[in-house]
Amino acid sequence: MAAGQLALTVLMGVFLVAVAALLTRIEDWRSYTPLAGGGAIGEEAGYGHDEKPGGIVRWLTTVDHKDIGMLYGTYGVLAFAVGGIMAVLIRLQLITPAGAVIENGFYNAILTSHGITMLFLFGTPILAAFSNYFIPLLIGADDMAFPRINAIAFWLLPPGALLVWGGFLIPGIGTAQTSWVMYPPLSVEQTQVGADLMMLGLHLTGVSATMGAINFIATIFTERGDDVTWANLDIFSWTVLTQSALILFAFPLLGSALIMLLLDRNFDTLFFAVEGGGTMLWQHLFWFFGHPEVYILVLPPMGLVSYILPRFSGRKLFGFKFVVYSTLAIGVLSFGVWAHHMFTTGMDPRLRASFMAVSLAIAIPSAVKTFNWITTMWNGKIRLAAPMLFCIGFVSNFILGGVTGVFLASIPVDMILHDTYYVVGHFHYIVMGAIGFAVFAGIYYWFPIFTGRMYQRTLAKWHFWLSMIGTNITFFAMLALGYLGMPRRYATYEFDSAIAPLATTTTFHQLASVGALILLVGQIIFVWNLVQSWLEGPRVGPDPWNLKEEAPELFGREFTWHENRLETQIATDGGEGEDEVATDGGRPTDGDDADVERADD
Repeated sequence: MAAGQLALTVLMGVFLVAVAALLTRIEDWRSYTPLAGGGAIGEEAGYGHDEKPGGIVRWLTTVDHKDIGMLYGTYGVLAFAVGGIMAVLIRLQLITPAGAVIENGFYNAILTSHGITMLFLFGTPILAAFSNYFIPLLIGADDMAFPRINAIAFWLLPPGALLVWGGFLIPGIGTAQTSWVMYPPLSVEQTQVGADLMMLGLHLTGVSATMGAINFIATIFTERGDDVTWANLDIFSWTVLTQSALILFAFPLLGSALIMLLLDRNFDTLFFAVEGGGTMLWQHLFWFFGHPEVYILVLPPMGLVSYILPRFSGRKLFGFKFVVYSTLAIGVLSFGVWAHHMFTTGMDPRLRASFMAVSLAIAIPSAVKTFNWITTMWNGKIRLAAPMLFCIGFVSNFILGGVTGVFLASIPVDMILHDTYYVVGHFHYIVMGAIGFAVFAGIYYWFPIFTGRMYQRTLAKWHFWLSMIGTNITFFAMLALGYLGMPRRYATYEFDSAIAPLATTTTFHQLASVGALILLVGQIIFVWNLVQSWLEGPRVGPDPWNLKEEAPELFGREFTWHENRLETQIATDGGEGEDEVATDGGRPTDGDDADVERADD
């Protein structure tokens, strides 16, 4: 077993060295040279299919930021599906106290993989999909600053995912059962090769995210159009810029900690052994990355909501400068709160109090954003299209997730609720209820640009309501489980009533499982709508959201680009026919009226 682990580690090391050697041989990082021709940076953006290779070769060789954005999006949706299936299995297992469907070891494996899949394989890549596609369009750039780095950053992700899931894909090597936080000594003592593969896969995703962050920073700083200044830079670009700075400081630390953990596992070093650095060293290193990671995931969704919500409120974002300042404040403060995950470890009470103060303080810039979103909607001309519904759902869920987080930032409360389902409920209100909802808002808002078509609006609203109901049933039940004292990460809960009332605990677990099944139905509708509308949805005109009439000052640069694309007939859909389907559950539409989604639809 040890020899096999060593061989895999050496093999991955050789692979990484080979990749580094290949990269050093590329002389001009900034060149854009598709196989079938195409311009270099500085020429007209928006290449059509006739200027690129066809079929699979196009997607394997492209360095166009829009194509890479589509690749990131497809990858993110697939990872979301895998992680969602794992979540459903977890909830089905917990319907009964003795466990309903799977054995304990497999439960631990999917619990570990679910967390890593949703955070590293879905969360960061799906946000990179929006960033890659739209940042150059929003700032007036022709492409990303380093198109080839952009492509390399994406193509590190598929092998990373295969490594993370390697324990499930390769028979006999064993799956990682460390939980997503990988605390030693458990993560050091487990002998499964799948754990080594998972850590190597995480390392690859970290390298990918760091390369992408460098690219976004360089692009926003150097590639802006002449008329785009720091004063009028859009809010989404501000949040992506801040996110990229956080990635630049946080992910290399995670990579270093993972290498140390792999050395402990395979070469008997003592970085995290009691007689060496100690197991607490891992917690400090991991959470110094792990808490900024929460804001790495939530800042671009905040930017999406800040960008989309005003367009369906008929007015500009209230307090734009304060939203920008609060974004920068979150970026700075996020590196000073990591030890609030460690209040129960016995650290010095004075040090603990300082982390509590910063953890409470970081709620202030988040509250600034929340009040600005609400004020933007106040007396606005609200149009309840699917993107707006998901933005409102984001604000609602973010308030619940944020308030529960304030409780956990308080030392006395956290001492009671730490490592209970209350923490799981709080975290998932942010990750699914806020980040997921903002991603759905972005997908629906920009779907006409991605595809040149309109989705089925009634199905999109079904998706919203099922997601909203399922989210709140599932995660509110988890908050209640936390107050009952139910510990997290348990495959079964046949405990004595002195720990928690078993009948009540079972009821709330069953409620959470029902909510998860409702969520599952909603996401099936989402995927069906996405694929079917992409293939058969009605064509859209240059102004699918009627912004020129409702809020002309908010007709964004990306829709100006979309308008120019339609006018010049350089379309990304290959110029297919103008076939149409009903988009609202049966009512036929025609012409550009199919693009306008009003509040009374």
